[in-house]
Amino acid sequence: MNSLIFLALAILMFITMVALAVATVISKDLIKSAILLAGVSLIASFLFVLMRAPDVAMAEASIGSALTAMIMVYAIGRTRRFEEGGEEK
Repeated sequence: MNSLIFLALAILMFITMVALAVATVISKDLIKSAILLAGVSLIASFLFVLMRAPDVAMAEASIGSALTAMIMVYAIGRTRRFEEGGEEK
């Protein structure tokens, strides 16, 4: 019974991870894409916890979802954006 719950939870997390990854690719807003990508990494860290790899899960959560997302949001914020007509916003 315990392994069945583990398998169901792992499948649910995997489906959620794939859905977030697809939403990341489809999204036209770069900030939203960076946040969705951080969500993918956070779900991956939960999967690592389920697989009994807490050290990898902590590294994935801190570097993958937190640090990488902050760097991406900072870089997106520092870039100049141009509309389709080529004028500066």
